[in-house]
Amino acid sequence: MQFGVFTVGDVTIDPTTGRAPTENERIKAMLAIAFKAEEVGLDVFATGEHHNPPFVPSSPTTMLGYVAAKTEKLILSTSTTLITTNDPVKIAEDFAMLQHLADGRVDLMMGRGNTGPVYPWFGKDIRDGIELAIENYNLLHRLWREDYVDWQGQFRTPLQGFQSMPRPLEGVPPFVWHGSIRSPEIAEQAAYYGDGFFANNIFWPKEHYMRLIGLYRQRFEHYGHGGADQAIVGLGGQVFMRPRSQDAVSEFRPYFDNAPVYGHGPSLEEFSEQTPLTVGSPQQVIDRYMSMREYYGDYQRQLFLMDHAGLPLATVLEQLDILGAEVVPVLRRELDARRPAHVPDAPTHASLRAARQAAAGDSAHSGTSAVARTADEGVGPMASVAAPGAAFDPDVVKGA
Repeated sequence: MQFGVFTVGDVTIDPTTGRAPTENERIKAMLAIAFKAEEVGLDVFATGEHHNPPFVPSSPTTMLGYVAAKTEKLILSTSTTLITTNDPVKIAEDFAMLQHLADGRVDLMMGRGNTGPVYPWFGKDIRDGIELAIENYNLLHRLWREDYVDWQGQFRTPLQGFQSMPRPLEGVPPFVWHGSIRSPEIAEQAAYYGDGFFANNIFWPKEHYMRLIGLYRQRFEHYGHGGADQAIVGLGGQVFMRPRSQDAVSEFRPYFDNAPVYGHGPSLEEFSEQTPLTVGSPQQVIDRYMSMREYYGDYQRQLFLMDHAGLPLATVLEQLDILGAEVVPVLRRELDARRPAHVPDAPTHASLRAARQAAAGDSAHSGTSAVARTADEGVGPMASVAAPGAAFDPDVVKGA
């Protein structure tokens, strides 16, 4: 089981001081959070991508490349990469380059983005969001798996014999998660390719995400990647902790009440009851997140949002100390003990490379050419039976 943190990089006023960090301070704070995540034994650091205020992370691979140079074990990811407004060719090149720089410690999460004005800034229309996500990812998937690509689609200029450079490290593309808050089409897309599905799991009640994850698991099995319980699921979450739960509530309340996203709406108590937000003691966080598998099944990645709503960096680093020392070791031990042996771990570059090599050996032994094998050969229960250029029909979810 992988545990980590994800950040959206918001520049928000601290309601207790009336001061907002500068852009430089916020960017440096994000770096400090990444380094702290590795220090306290977390597995993953993920940064969002935004091109509008009040957010600063407009260039995730630049930031992650810097983090890669300063860390040794941390998996570097995104939350999310905008598959709709970015050129798939540039995504293919940027993340393959990051793979090489980080010696494979890279994956990424694809998302559509939910800020309407951003689309026309990049020459796109938000009304095409689903279609852009489907077409652009199909091209990206091929660019990482085919040496030379011929392409013609609706949203970008055609390609003839194009090769993206550099090629993925050791011929193994970065593992992809598809992030979604509300779109069944994205769950279907993740299942079709045998990729991971990441449920934001922050703003909505558990029943909403249970439906999305249930659909993904069902379709994952339908496409032949393995059993439904072997699907690769990630969850988001939010916590704030102090040794005494009443102290945590008292300290966090002004940040919650004034947060740009959920402030001035439901009370902290109402929001905590209806969503995974947990404000209390470390044991309360453990109990709450141990229950997630009851709703969603065994899953592979848990990311926490820790630095939102104007919380000062010093407080966030304290929270990471508590998370790393008191919460994650218990969750990791207990959840891993409960996970059946046939349910896989979260994919890593090393595990994908080993599976690819094993598949290549099986192919050579059987006399079957590698070209004739599956599109995602060598990813164990995630091996795709769908040809990489096959049409993807989001309308299939209507009958799911």
